[in-house]
Amino acid sequence: MQKAETDPLPPAGGEVGRFALYVLRFALPLAGALALTTLALLSTGVAPLEAYRILLFGALSSPIRASDMLMLAAPLLLCAAGLTLTFGAGLYNLGVEGQLALGAVAAMVPLRLFPDLPPPLLWALCFACAAAGGALWALLCAALRLGAHVSEIFAGLGLNFLASGVALYLVLGPWRRTGSASMSGTELLPQALWLPTIGTLRLAPIAPLIALLAVALVWWALARSRWGLELRAVGLSPEAADRLGVPAPRRMAESLAACGALAGMAGAIQVLGVFHQLIPNISSGVGLLALLVVLLVQASPAWVLPVGVAFACFSVGSLQLPLTLGVDSSIAGVLQGTLVLCALLARGLSRR
Repeated sequence: MQKAETDPLPPAGGEVGRFALYVLRFALPLAGALALTTLALLSTGVAPLEAYRILLFGALSSPIRASDMLMLAAPLLLCAAGLTLTFGAGLYNLGVEGQLALGAVAAMVPLRLFPDLPPPLLWALCFACAAAGGALWALLCAALRLGAHVSEIFAGLGLNFLASGVALYLVLGPWRRTGSASMSGTELLPQALWLPTIGTLRLAPIAPLIALLAVALVWWALARSRWGLELRAVGLSPEAADRLGVPAPRRMAESLAACGALAGMAGAIQVLGVFHQLIPNISSGVGLLALLVVLLVQASPAWVLPVGVAFACFSVGSLQLPLTLGVDSSIAGVLQGTLVLCALLARGLSRR
């Protein structure tokens, strides 16, 4: 009797109840997001079905667009994989944008100090420095959270602004272009230092490969390792985990450092494989998009890959909307944002 009272669904209607919960958690967010986005499209006189076709398949309509989608998906997946660690530890790491930016800044250091090194060695140094830079920036957030009791949300947002300021200072100051400073960024890297691409495409295969390895490693760490079990225990209740012998503050700091390292590597991809220079807005909103992905999948690493790729498809496909339908490409952000909003609403309703 006690079990029946604590179960969310009555035994007699268990299967029906579980099906209803699945519908509530998955079908309702999709239906709500499509409804709100459709209203936005209809208000501008755009055919919704054509807009959705472009959003879904526009990124796959040519090899160039597909390569652009993969080069967006790579840093997005790195950030989202890292965020599943911090969310698993019960931390809302809104500082991922700053960690990506500091990783990009750190990746530029060996490029400027040792430009004559063999490119493979220089790339390895760039990724190592980027991971270290992002991890150190995340540990600063951890120090504020654990040492000064500052919420990681506010600490992360503040550090985001500081990281943007550092990047802007370097672009306009010590690393400015020869002759005069430019908001467009530093000098372009020599083409020999760009990550190798496939033919004339902008796809550097090493970028999505690193992202896939990171997603797989994070999934294994959370689902199969003792460290991941302890991390999830801390996320459920730091006090209870601490009583059971789990070093909760240490696991929190480790999750933030790991997330920062992955975000920093995403910054290295932005420098070496996408922009080939440091620009003030080097993150380009990738960290915030990764936050939406992780919120939508409820920090489940198994779903990070398909949802992250889908979000990258939406973002790249939306760039064709102004040319074909005359609607602004920001409609992709409307669809992504409403998906997350409706998913959070459905989660709250399912708990009730």
